[in-house]
Amino acid sequence: MARREPSIFARLIALISVVLAVGAALLTTAAWYYAREAANEAYDRLLVGAVLQMAEAVQVEGGTLHVELPVSAFELLALSERDSIYYRIVDTAGRTLTGYGDLPVPEASADVLERPAIEDGRYRGVAVRIAKTSRNFADPAVQGRVDVVVGQTTEARKQLARELTLRAVGLIAVMSGLALGGAVFAIRYALRPIERVGNALRRRDPHDMTPVTIDTPRELRPFVAATNEFIARLKSRVDLMQQFVADAAHQIRTPLTALKSQSDLLSRYPIDGQARVHLGRVEQRVDQLSRLAGQLLSHAMVGHRAGVVRFEPVDLVEIVRRAMREAVPDTLERDIITTLEAPRGSLEIMGDAISLKEAVKNVIDNAVRHGAPTRITIRLREIPGGAEIEVEDDGPGIPETDWPRVVTRFGAPSERGSGLGLAIAVEVLAMHGGALGFAARGADGFAVIMTIRHDGDEA
Repeated sequence: MARREPSIFARLIALISVVLAVGAALLTTAAWYYAREAANEAYDRLLVGAVLQMAEAVQVEGGTLHVELPVSAFELLALSERDSIYYRIVDTAGRTLTGYGDLPVPEASADVLERPAIEDGRYRGVAVRIAKTSRNFADPAVQGRVDVVVGQTTEARKQLARELTLRAVGLIAVMSGLALGGAVFAIRYALRPIERVGNALRRRDPHDMTPVTIDTPRELRPFVAATNEFIARLKSRVDLMQQFVADAAHQIRTPLTALKSQSDLLSRYPIDGQARVHLGRVEQRVDQLSRLAGQLLSHAMVGHRAGVVRFEPVDLVEIVRRAMREAVPDTLERDIITTLEAPRGSLEIMGDAISLKEAVKNVIDNAVRHGAPTRITIRLREIPGGAEIEVEDDGPGIPETDWPRVVTRFGAPSERGSGLGLAIAVEVLAMHGGALGFAARGADGFAVIMTIRHDGDEA
């Protein structure tokens, strides 16, 4: 048993979902990184502004350094309500002029005098962002470098980074959902040709061996081509089989005809009673075999034409007349009154004349051989959407329990028949969108009713 593979749609959705998930994870990481950088940049500007204002507030008065911290510097830092502020000003001798004496002073760099240096650190057990700037004094009383350090906790930065990241994640989630929904729609739309090809194959008649002709995308053409190659190989096999049946039936009919002639000649000679009984049985078997060969040939012909021959307008009245002439021979041993009740003029339908004639002939022949003692009435009438052919005889008919069986191939063989006649009729009527039915008329006889539709399936 073949292992059941997941659908192409499920595979594509799974792959796209994985790609979207990986992409969303990468974008989320990038969003967090850029949000953190943006938050640091925003708060670093405040920190740099504050440290520069404090550095400007350091002045030399009376030969000593004097600091009057500006309120505006603290107002800048106070914009982040969640954070604590620490500062320290170190004089030229390394002493703390004001502020927190244990606040770490970052290492000096060459360009610290031109622009403040900023780095991460820890103070009193919490993470802080520290800004440092320096200012040189060349006063006769004070000479050297004064360092100004301002530290700020990072809670507000982290909160801003989280908010920016969450907003970005929300946008990523919305875009991913829209992308997945668009992918579902696009895949459904892109896979429609596969469904169209499947429906075209599903709707095909089992007897239709013509190539599949349907517009498909380039990706499906190898599949359609392979299907057509398979149909061609299958048609070749079926044709060979049907040809074999037809050839066999044809070849068998020739010696059977000769054998029938010889038995007829032999019956003219005086022979004893037991020999005549055996000769009669031989003649009966020859007739039965000849009939079987003819019906096998008819069945092969009907099967070959099914799904291959294109329907055209045909006169159903003329078809029934020809079938009657062939099915009721002039040399019949008993007299049977055959009557045709048909509309005046013609009754045209779309169909295959040869197959329809074979179907009607087989039904009439079945009535001649198995049913009608003295009378066969054939009624042809037009019905809404089609036509109906009724073959009624005055025989006992077929028991209702046997109706499903007699319409199958070799379903009810007998000494006088092969069991193929009604099965051939059923196949032909199915080609024409119709069906075969039975009607018991009691003392009036038994009828076989053939229904044909005007809009029967064209090949």
